[in-house]
Amino acid sequence: MQNRIVLISDDSDFFEYISSKLKLRKSDELYRYSFDELPEKIQLINSSLLIINSENSEDKTLELLEIAKGTPSIVFSFNDNENFRIKAYRNGALDFITLSTSDEELEAKLVPALNIVSSFEKNNLYREMLVKNNLVTQNNEVFLDYNNMLDREIEKIKTGSISAVLAAISPNDKTKFLLKANQIETTILNNIRKNDILMNFAPNKYFLLLYNTDIESAEKIWEKIVYYIPEKIYAGFAAVGNKNRQQLVNEVLNKLHESMHKNSKTDIGSSNTYIENYKLYKQEFNKKFEMIISPVFYQIQQMYNNKLFGMNIQQEIGEGYGNLYINSKYSEGRFRITSPGQSKINIDITFQSIKLENKKASPYPQTKRITLEPDEFEAGLLEDLLEQFIIEFKSEVNIGNT
Repeated sequence: MQNRIVLISDDSDFFEYISSKLKLRKSDELYRYSFDELPEKIQLINSSLLIINSENSEDKTLELLEIAKGTPSIVFSFNDNENFRIKAYRNGALDFITLSTSDEELEAKLVPALNIVSSFEKNNLYREMLVKNNLVTQNNEVFLDYNNMLDREIEKIKTGSISAVLAAISPNDKTKFLLKANQIETTILNNIRKNDILMNFAPNKYFLLLYNTDIESAEKIWEKIVYYIPEKIYAGFAAVGNKNRQQLVNEVLNKLHESMHKNSKTDIGSSNTYIENYKLYKQEFNKKFEMIISPVFYQIQQMYNNKLFGMNIQQEIGEGYGNLYINSKYSEGRFRITSPGQSKINIDITFQSIKLENKKASPYPQTKRITLEPDEFEAGLLEDLLEQFIIEFKSEVNIGNT
């Protein structure tokens, strides 16, 4: 595999001096740039070995090292300035060479640096395959198909009796408009371990699977992450244990919204209201339709109807129930909210294929039920569950076309 080496200097003599010592192969690529040219060529830094000549450019060198952190960089200095050497290492330099560095020592320093470059290049090729197949986001290693990812990892965790924690992460409605693109995921990826897995389940909302971790340790990791995000971001945590995917997702989303709303008090959702009597409970549940269910249904319908090609979203609100439907040529899905009494709220989700010859529904629909306590049910959680429902339906729409 070829290596890409970028020489950076404002002294043209340096290019000739160092090039003669590199012993390049035919497959290697060598680039030469001054510091002033770098802003236009900054993309070449990725998967490259940087050799930076610091003569008369120590401040520029330190600034570049800061920008290129994570990229293997060797700093060349004509003078063995110990103070500058320490600053270079602190700013992320992989190694440091001077005029007194022998050719043999230079070659020994280049080998591990080039190995890192080769590893980065292989990772880039792998990432291109994942992005092409819509498995990770283009800018970061964030998995998009969290359902299959969680199923696979939960099975691995159970088989190996591994301790693990799932976190659900989200900004609130105000914060999400202040965030820069990829700000949350970039910060998380920079502060977790290699075997931890970040998954996207809605815009700016994530599941984070932390291995060999308990709840207390997961919360400490989260404290470290949010330190680097100035906007308010929330997280809920649940131990994986013996739960299946849906149980785990339900629990961690509930924990997330407890975290988001633990300091807010509203008339709707207080547990005291629900235990007074059934009539009062029904009145409060009907208020939820007016203040939560109908607005969220409408918001989801407006947000997704023009983005689901070949699919249509409709809603239906009746006495004591609410339905949101998705219809396509081959399938239909229903998200139904009911409350049988004071103790719980049921969400029944159904996916059903449609036979084309007579346009009748299959007698074997896929169904599942999510049960919530009344004080757990609020707008943010409902929005997350509806977005999950849409994502799952999009993966099911071809069940009738078989």
